[in-house]
Amino acid sequence: MDRTLESLRHIIAQVLPHRDPALVFKDLNVVSMLQEFWESKQQQRAAFPSEGMVVYESLPAPGPPFVSYVTLPGGSCFGNFQCCLSRAEARRDAAKVALINSLFNELPSRRITKEFIMESVQEAVASTSGTLDDADDPSTSVGAYHYMLESNMGKTMLEFQELMTIFQLLHWNGSLKALRETKCSRQEVISYYSQYSLDEKMRSHMALDWIMKEREAPGIVSQELRTALRQLEEARKAGQELRFYKEKKEILSLALTQICSDPDTSSPSDDQLSLTALCSYH
Repeated sequence: MDRTLESLRHIIAQVLPHRDPALVFKDLNVVSMLQEFWESKQQQRAAFPSEGMVVYESLPAPGPPFVSYVTLPGGSCFGNFQCCLSRAEARRDAAKVALINSLFNELPSRRITKEFIMESVQEAVASTSGTLDDADDPSTSVGAYHYMLESNMGKTMLEFQELMTIFQLLHWNGSLKALRETKCSRQEVISYYSQYSLDEKMRSHMALDWIMKEREAPGIVSQELRTALRQLEEARKAGQELRFYKEKKEILSLALTQICSDPDTSSPSDDQLSLTALCSYH
């Protein structure tokens, strides 16, 4: 732990030379520090030159507790994990979580190396009850994950987040299974999507998939959206990276908006009543 803290102080001294490392996380102006951190990174090594800067989003609410999200260059997303009584407090708390993760991301242990890949693949095998042989088979989830890591050798985990989120969404959306039925390997799919960013066009395509699923199984969108909202809240309160959960919510909300505007999408049912309630909530 002492070595990690010393490494963080060294990183702060390099990236934020005008700040006292001992006071960084106590400074109320953490919002400007996060902005300064990423501006410094872009100047030093042109990190994410095509991306915008730090972007904040506050959820509309009539009163506390307030929720704020911050999206970093490269796509990683974090939120406030404390119960905040003002929007400004929620914004500062989200910035603090993002700054801590940004600093940890600079540690050597967060860079994708051969050793990192080996450890990550072993963890993936253990979590899926698979075998190490799966790592050499790109048609398996572990093999596809292995291929993605090797294709991003040298990057940090935050730089890798965009592609990882796309892969997670494709897996969740069922698109990977559909593409495999067209004889496209996961490796080919990953190589294809590596060329694109997760934008409104991709979200719209995935939302259309869920509208089709709603026609086959009325109520499925409302069920998935409830799950996504719960997962997003739990991950935010735990201080975790939120991009995957937030994108799920956005895609399902987009599908829900279209379904609510088209009453004939599915037949009335108990699930449809729940869906109507979610439409009002949305």
